Amino acid sequence: MIVTFDKLEPRGDQTEFHWTLTGTNTGPSGTGNKVRINGYELWKIDKDGLIAESNGHFDTAEYERQLRGHEL
Repeated sequence: MIVTFDKLEPRGDQTEFHWTLTGTNTGPSGTGNKVRINGYELWKIDKDGLIAESNGHFDTAEYERQLRGHEL
């Protein structure tokens, strides 16, 4: 699995960290299917400039479809 940085976008007092995950489903009972999904983390930054809170967002249905290798 590789997670790559796509972009940062300021959103008021928060920041969106956009990413792309690529990999192959080779875990227990893995299908061997390739997976590529985009998403973002919504970060709240504290007064020291550190990430105080992170909430992830991605299309879970599309991720599951790619893991299974079935069409919706």
